[in-house]
Amino acid sequence: MLYKNDFVKSESSFHTGINFTGLKLCSLLLVFICFSSYAQTRILDSSTYLLRIGDQPEWEEFANTPANRELNILFNAHNKTEHTLSLRQYDVKQTWNILLNDHKVGILVTDGNEMRTYYTLPREALKNGENKLTIQAATNNPDDIVLREITLYERPLEKVLTEATVHIEVTDRKTNKPLPARITIVDAKKILQTTGTKPADHLAIRPGSVYTGNGKASLLIPPGNYLIYASRGSEYGVDSATIHIQAGQNLRKKLTINREVETDGWIGSDTHIHTLTHSGHGDASDRERALTIAAEGIELAIITEHNVVTNFEAVAKETKMNTFFTTVPGDEVTTAVGHFNVFPLTGNATIPNHRAKNWGTLAENLPASDNTVVILNHGRDIHNDFRPFDPKRHIAIAGVNRENWTLPANAMEVINSGALQDDPMRLFHDWFGLLNRGFLLTPAGASDSHDVSRYLVGQARTYIRGRDNQPGKIDIEQAARNFKEGKVMVSFGLLSKVIVNTKFGPGDLVPSSKETIVDVEVAGPGWVKAKRVCLYANGIKIRDEEISTGNAAGTKWKGQWKLLFQKQDAFLVVIAEGDGNPLPFWPIVKPFQPVSPVWKPYTIGSSGAIWIDADGDGKPTHAYAYAKKLISSAGANINKLFKEMEAYDEAVAVQAAALLQETGVDLSAPLVVAALSQASASVKEGFRKFSEATQESKEK
Repeated sequence: MLYKNDFVKSESSFHTGINFTGLKLCSLLLVFICFSSYAQTRILDSSTYLLRIGDQPEWEEFANTPANRELNILFNAHNKTEHTLSLRQYDVKQTWNILLNDHKVGILVTDGNEMRTYYTLPREALKNGENKLTIQAATNNPDDIVLREITLYERPLEKVLTEATVHIEVTDRKTNKPLPARITIVDAKKILQTTGTKPADHLAIRPGSVYTGNGKASLLIPPGNYLIYASRGSEYGVDSATIHIQAGQNLRKKLTINREVETDGWIGSDTHIHTLTHSGHGDASDRERALTIAAEGIELAIITEHNVVTNFEAVAKETKMNTFFTTVPGDEVTTAVGHFNVFPLTGNATIPNHRAKNWGTLAENLPASDNTVVILNHGRDIHNDFRPFDPKRHIAIAGVNRENWTLPANAMEVINSGALQDDPMRLFHDWFGLLNRGFLLTPAGASDSHDVSRYLVGQARTYIRGRDNQPGKIDIEQAARNFKEGKVMVSFGLLSKVIVNTKFGPGDLVPSSKETIVDVEVAGPGWVKAKRVCLYANGIKIRDEEISTGNAAGTKWKGQWKLLFQKQDAFLVVIAEGDGNPLPFWPIVKPFQPVSPVWKPYTIGSSGAIWIDADGDGKPTHAYAYAKKLISSAGANINKLFKEMEAYDEAVAVQAAALLQETGVDLSAPLVVAALSQASASVKEGFRKFSEATQESKEK
């Protein structure tokens, strides 16, 4: 039986004119291009299909495309041998089952990247004659997926994927020695290609990617044209090779990569790492995780499984990766009121009470060591129906918790590459508000990776000031101390290096001086493009420069800004932004919990906060402290308050507005409005922003 489509569609179009809900297939379904019954390979369907869970498009790119929940395809076959199914899949976030004659034979790979995947169709599940292939959702969670090029091979999976071999060696260009790396393989259409390479002690394998712990891998692949990349995280350049390989061929390729981003004196760390072995979800075993950490160039790996402390050092030694990184035992305290990473811990450490129902109770159970780091994770994500920085409980611009909870953390994630925000600055603005409120929080970048290649370990990372010349012997206590003191940079593809007055960096307090000179360098590998760099003082953008040399490898921009601070302390933060160009070896994953169907990938890099001691009292004074002092001095005289605030920036005005409201002052009262009309521009702007944020909070 042959079902033909009367309208041949292009590869980029979506095929949706099918009744998917029942067993009946409409006549528009293109089931296969006619081959003889003895053909070894058949295209069952060359159309493009959009399948959807939910009533609304998940992303803007699917907005005008109808979709169905299920796909059915009829095809003729014989059951003399095991068959193999192949397809192109894209943007798969939930579980989708593959059924053959109503019997489950597999699931789509849960991965947002576009890849060519393969599945065994067992001989006993095949019928002589007509068979039915079904792909259907196994969950009700929203998901839009795209399927293309559904192909049937009349031979076992192992034969399909092992007809040719290419031997890869990855070496360091400077030393000519092999080193751990990620090998990525795509086909002629730039689609990730599944390999038939078998698991091994030094390899972690997923569709289109092979992590090697010793720089070597033999890729078993079908005949064809391919592009193979070698990479090692965002400090290194990329090498690639184009190959054409035929059945039975053995090819050898040597790829060399070199460090393009200078990070001497900065320890590359990922503060949020998981494994399937200990977290129970994701797909990375602890041995695979050791390989991926080394291959992505992470030097300090903080292992933060959920409510458990694991000894990852033993795994690092077993895999012989312990010379490439130092492992730090930690714990993701996973509560009903947020997730908090705590480190360093020991194997016999008491696990903090993860059943705490509020932040006060949680704080009582956290370790009290001077070097203990406590990071608030993904503050804008919802877990257990709780969002730490939900507008209904948190006024971000002022760093105010409306429930009067005190944040039990000394750091917070500003970039989580496994849970990106639609707005790249969202968590940074949250951080700025908290700094102005008086919370001296260190910014953190982390991957939150549970997977081998779906979410890259170390894609977002934190650079900590410290000796990194021996990655396997990093001083954990020193690193934790420097992290807690804010001596960090945060990177998601880019680095923002800052020196103030020739010697002060992130985490430092710069003594009062007539002029503040800020030297900035934006760095990144050649495959990441930088487009602009901005300087923030107390969270307010005061400098903004476009970068015309953003494609350069290593240093992409250098500049100097001269500033004057008279009587108010301020924290300075430099943030570089870049275009998000998702690459096969460095995919940028869509937001885990999107707030909008519009998604534009990005890269970003931030310095830690550098405090300017403009008032000369030898300590960093935040906007909240200034506002509190001014209100105390002015008493009930609102006109006096606004007059004295003219010498301060809008961050102080925001805090003053918050304080007045907290003491019962109605900011919309005629007396306040009249006084505000005569106030300076910075005071007006601060009160306006706080009022808008308060109104938004009330509306949630």
